[in-house]
Amino acid sequence: MYVWFTLLAGLAILTIFFLKTLFPHLGEDCAYMLKSAQLGLRLNKYKKIKPFYSMVDCFLDAVRKHPSKTFLHFEGRAFSYWEVDKQSNKVARALQAEAGLKEGDAVALFLGNEPSYVWTWLGLAKLGCPAALLNFNIRSKSLLHCFSCCGARVLIASAELKDAVEEVLPSLRAQGISVFLLSDTCSVPGVNPLSDKISQASDQPLSRDLRANVNIKTIALYIYTSGTTGLPKAAVVTQERVWAASFIQAVSGVTADDVFYINLPLYHSAGFLIGMTGAIERGITIVLRRKFSASHFWDDCRKHNITVMQYIGETMRYLCNTPRKDGEKNHGVRIAIGNGVRTDVWTEFLNRFGDIKVRELYAATEGNIGFINYTSKIGVVGRVNLLHRRLFPYTLIKFDIEKEEPVRNSKGLCVEAARGETGLLVGKITKISPFVGYAGNQQQTEKKRLRDVLKKGDLYFNTGDLLLIDHDSFVYFQDRVGDTFRWKGENVATSEVADILTMVHCISEANVYGVKVEGHEGRIGMAAVTLKDGETFDCSDAFKQVANFLPAYARPRFIRIQPCLEMTGTFKMKKVRLVEEGFNPADITDPLYFLDPEKKTYVPLTEEIYTAVASREIKL
Repeated sequence: MYVWFTLLAGLAILTIFFLKTLFPHLGEDCAYMLKSAQLGLRLNKYKKIKPFYSMVDCFLDAVRKHPSKTFLHFEGRAFSYWEVDKQSNKVARALQAEAGLKEGDAVALFLGNEPSYVWTWLGLAKLGCPAALLNFNIRSKSLLHCFSCCGARVLIASAELKDAVEEVLPSLRAQGISVFLLSDTCSVPGVNPLSDKISQASDQPLSRDLRANVNIKTIALYIYTSGTTGLPKAAVVTQERVWAASFIQAVSGVTADDVFYINLPLYHSAGFLIGMTGAIERGITIVLRRKFSASHFWDDCRKHNITVMQYIGETMRYLCNTPRKDGEKNHGVRIAIGNGVRTDVWTEFLNRFGDIKVRELYAATEGNIGFINYTSKIGVVGRVNLLHRRLFPYTLIKFDIEKEEPVRNSKGLCVEAARGETGLLVGKITKISPFVGYAGNQQQTEKKRLRDVLKKGDLYFNTGDLLLIDHDSFVYFQDRVGDTFRWKGENVATSEVADILTMVHCISEANVYGVKVEGHEGRIGMAAVTLKDGETFDCSDAFKQVANFLPAYARPRFIRIQPCLEMTGTFKMKKVRLVEEGFNPADITDPLYFLDPEKKTYVPLTEEIYTAVASREIKL
């Protein structure tokens, strides 16, 4: 008998050895699929349960379970789950009284990263009101557009953004919009102070009946994403999508004992959905910071015992660019969740700061397909596995970069990319993986739908991103297509920038695109422009327009003056050659200009400036 047991044990060991040799990531694949299946069953349960169990109900359960546990750390203050709950009750009651809010009323939040963001949203959620998360960098035309497309009748802004609100106030008042400022007083007619009303309101619990009609398909949020329209689009985020995004922490291995560091803006899906709602789903503590600081990052991690961090490619690069210090691996961070990090930065980050599990992911706020790298392989955004492919059908199709359209065969169907070949990622639109679209923009919603992909009549979501799946089933992000590029972790819509440039009195047309800069993530803004007859380039006026109307990350740092802009047969501006030529004055005969923020103007781009940019003496 002992011999048989020995033989069986040996056979089992050999089987495991051969399986690991043939399928080195089998264990990780199985663990991921098991966890995903468990979370999928939970979400399916929430779909069927009545009354619907929303994220705010999950928060209230956490309050009952551990009321005194710290939910939020911010600038030296700690707020328990109980305190945040009470404060959100006060917000909800104040808004009921002052704005007459009821279930279904959309409210726009124009706030920076601060605790009031959290409890204001929770207060709105308790009333069954969807929140539109406005980017606090936007101004003027973009601000009005973002506000109006979500159908909100109420705007809540922080005191620091009073001037931006005042700039668009006449238009808001003309539309009958109620404007509130998180301040005790406000001298601007038409802007109502709200903080004093909140402090006087009752903190007693609100009836669940106030959100009785909220279900899994109800709109929870509007999160803005740049696109080809030239203005941000309001991605519709349902209660189902909130739950799905919150599960990313669980899939990444975050537990109830972790402390999560949020220094990305809460108007982003990364900070809000993955970070904040993910923390509620896990019942953990978050440390919130107004904005990312590379110099304070690790000190914050040590001070607050942070175990999970968020990143975008740029923030991880900033950390790697800080001066080296002793004891850089002396911290408790074990997981990093984010996207957009280059392979070389990823490698340097691990070498400098220790064995941190980097969970690089690929997703879009409005998209129906995403990946997460649950292995330790550097440079990939995910892995193909059977469960994921079955639940969320997707494919990579060949894409013509020059024509900016999918390649189709003689039958009018798209051509699938081969393993190891770059292709456009498209996700099949199904009941399990829907594409809801953009609020108030049916044209752009339809533009993201791709028909007749693999067979006549099928329907897919066009991600607009080029990916590659290698022969070992790893997924790599390659590039973006279309009119959007990414810089400083933000999507920049080229036509929005072009609209601002053509406001410059001397500019006739503008073709905006992103160019790569050695050592930097993403692409920095550049524009090829033509001048009006008899005009010369007005450096001062150009700077004034982009500084007044565009956030810093969207301002084109390089301007190229051309006699005419190259067009396609359908009158679309050609960008491919311009992108390839970049901004090296040694290779370009056209006049080139560089945005100098210190001189507050555009200056001629000399070889000296180009060299300083390339060597990173000039910071971009």
